[in-house]
Amino acid sequence: MAESEGHNNIPSFNWKGKSVFLDISSENVSPYVILAVRDPLCLERDPTVELAKHFDKLIAESETTLFKTITGKYKNVPVTVCSTGSGAPDTELALMEFIMTCPGVNTFIRLGASGAFQRDIGIGEFVISTGAVRDEGCSKEYISGYYPAMANYEVLLCQIEAFERKGIPYRVGVTRSLDTMYPGLGRPSYKEYLQKEHEEKIEYWSKANVLNIERESSIILTLTTLFGLRGGSNCIIVDNYFTGEIVHRQLLQKRFDEGIEATLETFVLLHELDELKRDSKKRYFYPSLWMVSKE
Repeated sequence: MAESEGHNNIPSFNWKGKSVFLDISSENVSPYVILAVRDPLCLERDPTVELAKHFDKLIAESETTLFKTITGKYKNVPVTVCSTGSGAPDTELALMEFIMTCPGVNTFIRLGASGAFQRDIGIGEFVISTGAVRDEGCSKEYISGYYPAMANYEVLLCQIEAFERKGIPYRVGVTRSLDTMYPGLGRPSYKEYLQKEHEEKIEYWSKANVLNIERESSIILTLTTLFGLRGGSNCIIVDNYFTGEIVHRQLLQKRFDEGIEATLETFVLLHELDELKRDSKKRYFYPSLWMVSKE
């Protein structure tokens, strides 16, 4: 009883039925959510503004000092996009607010930027994450570091199909997520501070066939798996840690805009898949379900 009472005394982040941090009603949030960082390496404007340009119809919009959220329709499928600050803690806060205040939400996909950890990955390609190395600290406050950060297989299938349809170059594999932008990336910080262990990280994880590195995927993939939801991540490559290449702004804007279309198309495919499972009274998708539906 004491433990329960203690939990009840912890202040809530809800106000008048809405999350204080998101300030949007649950009925205005789609089951399908894109989480995107306000990243000047990738976008000149807020990502919600960029994504909203692709919507056929705007449903709702809200903005707080932390997050901007827009819900619209793309090919008649409702999609919510939320822009956040960088790193796992900011992403975790938005993600958990959606999960705890919007019971209809079931799928989260990260759309963002990353660096390549393999020499042959080209600038402007996308990496679709099958899972993530949990080198950030936030997810470890939820569950042991041994717990896997896994992408949902239905999301993966639809991502691959969407990127194929759009003709966008992509790779599929493991991502590494971390907290720092400097030593953890093997990048010298103030006064050239870098330890030997930091210098070895790039080669270490490259040998482990990690494809790219960023800061948000593992928290999304860990928490969606932990709470029985679907998670995914697709990130554009803006630089390569072996070749030193950096994407040109013109190519970045073109490819990222294509990545927006592919991410939205992923949700269209997931919506079809979800309806197919419902009509077939199946909990899980398997390939022959598509074949049956076409007969």
